[in-house]
Parts: sequence; C-alpha cells; structure tokens
Amino acid sequence: MRWGLPPEAVAQVGERLYTFWQRFRSCFRTRTRDGSQHAYHYLQGQLTMDRKRNFANIARKTTGKDGQALQHFMSNSPWSARGVFRQIQSEIKATPALAQGGILILDESADNKAGVHNAGASRQYNGRLGKVDVCRVDTCLTYFHPKTGVQVIVDGELFLPEEWFQPEVAQLREELGIPKGRKFETKIALGLKMVKRAKANELPFDLMACDALYGRDGQFRATLDAEGIVYAAEVPEHTQVYLREPKVAIPRKRSRYGRPRTRLQVVSREAPQEVRALARSPTTQWHHVRVRHTERGWLEGDFAVVRIWTVHKGGMPRPEWLVMRRDADGDHTFTLLNAPHWTPREYLIEWSCQRYFVERTFEDAKSELGWDEFQAQKYRAWEHHLALTALALWFIAQIKLEWAQLYKRDPELARQLEVEVLPVLSTANVRELLKATLPLPQLTPQEAIALVIEHLINRARSTSSRLKTSPRVS
Repeated sequence: MRWGLPPEAVAQVGERLYTFWQRFRSCFRTRTRDGSQHAYHYLQGQLTMDRKRNFANIARKTTGKDGQALQHFMSNSPWSARGVFRQIQSEIKATPALAQGGILILDESADNKAGVHNAGASRQYNGRLGKVDVCRVDTCLTYFHPKTGVQVIVDGELFLPEEWFQPEVAQLREELGIPKGRKFETKIALGLKMVKRAKANELPFDLMACDALYGRDGQFRATLDAEGIVYAAEVPEHTQVYLREPKVAIPRKRSRYGRPRTRLQVVSREAPQEVRALARSPTTQWHHVRVRHTERGWLEGDFAVVRIWTVHKGGMPRPEWLVMRRDADGDHTFTLLNAPHWTPREYLIEWSCQRYFVERTFEDAKSELGWDEFQAQKYRAWEHHLALTALALWFIAQIKLEWAQLYKRDPELARQLEVEVLPVLSTANVRELLKATLPLPQLTPQEAIALVIEHLINRARSTSSRLKTSPRVS
C-alpha cells in the first residue's frame, strides 16, 4: 500500500482491459462484420507477451487457435485505424487532468526490413542506425503531459519514398494495398497534416516540439505560426538568423532589360549569422540552469536565450526566440520558438528540452509492446498495428494516471530511499501486473493435438502450392 499498489486495484487490471476495449469496440466494426474480438486478443498479446508477437503466436497465446482469422482482421479488414486515433484524442480531451499543459511531439521511427516487398520499405536514412539502409519509416505524432507523465502516440503516417509512385511500381502498390489516392508527400507535409488534424479534433496541447528535420523548414514553422500553434523546433547549427529586424523589399532592376523582380529580398546591410557563430560569440550570455529532475538526477546545462529574426524565401521577417544549449561534453543544441515576446526565459528553456520524451514513448512501444516486431507486408496491416500499439499505450497511461490520483504513495519512502523523487510506475510494471491477473486460455491435450494437426495441414498445403508454381529443376 505504501507504493500506491492496493491488491484490490491490481486484481482488477485484467477486467480494466476488457472494459477499456469495450469503449473502443465500435472502431473495429465494418458494415458486414464485427471483428472487435480480434482487436481485444491483439491487445492481450501485445500487453502480455514478451517476444515474437506475430499473428500466429498472438492467436495461439490468447485464443488457442490458428492465426489466420487474426491475420485477415489485421491485413484485409477495412476497419478504420484513423477512428482509433480520433477516439484516443477525444478521451485525452475529456480527461480533466490533461486539460492544460499537453505537448505534441513530431518525430519518425525507422525499422529495418529484409527487402523492399513491404509497404514503404526502401533504401533510406535510418535514424536509429545513423546510416542509409533498407527500412520503413513511420512518421508519428505523440502526446506528452509533463505534470502527469502521460505519453501516447496519437497519430501516424507511413512515409512512402518518391520511388514508390513510379509507374513500374504500380503492381506492387496494388499488391500491398497502398491507397489509390495516396500521393507522394514529404515527412514535413505528413507531419503538418497530423498536427492540423489534432488541432481540428480539439486535442488540448500548449506546445508542439520537433527535431531539426522539421524545424529547419522555414515554411513549416511559418505555417504552424499562422495556425496559432506554439512550437519548439530544433534547427541545424548552420541556420541563419538576424539579431536585428532586417528590411525586406522588392529590389530594383539593375538594368532596363529582363523581367521585373517580384520576390521580396533582404535589403539590409547587416548580414545574417549562423547560430553556431552566436554560440561562440563572446557577447553571448550563458546561464547554468537546472531544468527538471529525472531518475538519473538533474537535467541541467548551460543555456543562452536570444531574440532573433528569420526570413524564409520570399517572405517577411518573423521574430523568434533562439534557445542555445551547451552540454558538459561541449555539444550544442539550437531551438527556435515562436512564443510571445514576454515569455519568461525559464519557460523557453524548459520547452526547448521536451523533445526527449518521444524517445521514451517509442522505446516503450518497441521494447514492451512489440511495435518493432511487426512482420506483415501490407499497408493496411501496418496502419492497424500502429493504431493498436497506440491503444495499448493509452491503456497503460490511463492506469498509471488513475492510480497516481487515487492511491497516493507514502512520502516517507523518498526519504528512506534517499531520493528526491520516487520513480513512476513504468509500462513494464503495468504489464507484469496484467500478466498476473489476465486469464488466458489453457489448451487441453486434445485441443493441442488438433491445433498441431491444423498447422501441419496448412504447412503441407503451402509446400504443395509452392511446388506447383516453382519452375521444375531438370
């Protein structure tokens, strides 16, 4: 009880999962079928299995049956993954503790693939490995609430490289179920689309954070600003800024020949500076700041905050805040924010350090819920797997939030353990409790024999089919 884990609440975790699934049940129905039971089994498998969470293994673990029905539900059934994300966002909106202070974080996650016969797979940059390799890239929007610790994926788009839209790939697109209306879109365009959807759904958030892939695009930042969205966008070290508002105008023609100039250009004499030059400047004032306490101690570093202006191609100057961070190892991070000019410096510094939490969300989804164990090839299977992974994250987030509110911990524990802040309940912790309380089927010997025979028959049929279609060897 001192740790806020009452036995009666723990004993009901399995029932809580069933009740949670019931709320989302309508998302998995189509005009002709109700496949919601398969969604419940998939959630059970993600939350209780530790490895090899493929369709067949999940079905065996949760139902004792063959995985063909589950595979059809994931790969072919037209239930709406977007509907799952909309309901997650609606439930966040309806949670009083999350009404203020939420942060959206835009980022992507890459997973290796053995070949390109997987929706979205291509030779492209893999951020996890730091190199170009055959991989699939998921562009995701996550939600994080610093005060409560709630973190969940709230939207996602599969990035399809431009080569996937070449005429010679048309048959492969059809085989893998790539939507016919899908056109090539950059990761930045996909990210902007998701942020706008979250705003349209009235998801409550105070800030949108992103890394330099998105932040370096001036038009992306300008569009967010026009939407009234406050951002904290990392930028590369060579980003150019002005310390004074530059003058822009349409330059005069240098001669009477040629077309008149129509695009705005900077006409000030003051040249822009790269942000890395500002970091080295002796006039830059650095302050050592403790940002927040973590389980590994204080997150701290040297910070400098400067009011600057940026100019996107052909546009007007925009005032922004530049937050520069210098770590103990000498590494620098640069973040641009469009917060109001009166925003306190400590807020700007804190907001510039929020993007870390997306890594925690992705790590939980992969190490604890099998997000990276996905093996199916079709586009629809990908979007369904992501939606159910997000749903599992939201279930765990709700359990942690409600228990923190209802079952307070003994404050003496921190003193006895000599820590400033007690560690929060983790995704792995909730999974352990769920595995102990969730009833899963136990096969009888006769049922096991029937299942093995069914597997052998299916394997034999697959072998026979391959022999019929393979060329004979003389």
